[in-house]
Amino acid sequence: MVAAVHMPLPSPTAPAGEQRFVLHGVPWQTYVRLRDELDRPGLRMTFCEGTLELMSPSIDHEVAKTLIGRLIELFALERDVPLYGYGSTTFRREAKARGLEPDECYCVGEELKEFPHIAIEVVLTSGGIDKLSVYSGLGVREVWFWENDAFHLHALRGEAYEAIAASELLPDLDLLALARFVRWPDQHAAVKAFRGWLRNAG
Repeated sequence: MVAAVHMPLPSPTAPAGEQRFVLHGVPWQTYVRLRDELDRPGLRMTFCEGTLELMSPSIDHEVAKTLIGRLIELFALERDVPLYGYGSTTFRREAKARGLEPDECYCVGEELKEFPHIAIEVVLTSGGIDKLSVYSGLGVREVWFWENDAFHLHALRGEAYEAIAASELLPDLDLLALARFVRWPDQHAAVKAFRGWLRNAG
């Protein structure tokens, strides 16, 4: 039985179209059934020990996550880094009572075995489930947040995350430069300019 439902209205500063709902006291089996039955584009579910968050991302959110993915994949291609992308695949671990869909996720150097190496989250609104708590239960090695026009990276150390200044899995990726191109208003122009920057940087 679901104990409570928290249905906040979007704040005046929330991106148009972004909705977030939180339910408490949700059994694992209910989460799995809802995720499987409501498996449609544009609906993200995050589950952590009985709390279920449903989020419908805004256009701004999807534009940012798509551009970040395109730029990272371009970097990997130009630098011949074996990078494997898995988008917003649902990842779950019943033993830890955790599950979610990243905005983007990747494995570096090998294809996916169980969980990705890198997860990327675009944060345009506050609140909701602590994503780091979910990712730690899944054993994801790095979590990158795009928030306030900057990247904030965390690396898994044991069962908790530690803030890091640069990716340990993609150490040659200049995050400050990457952030500059993510902030460009034109996605096509940003990708072209980033490609030129990569080639000039050697």
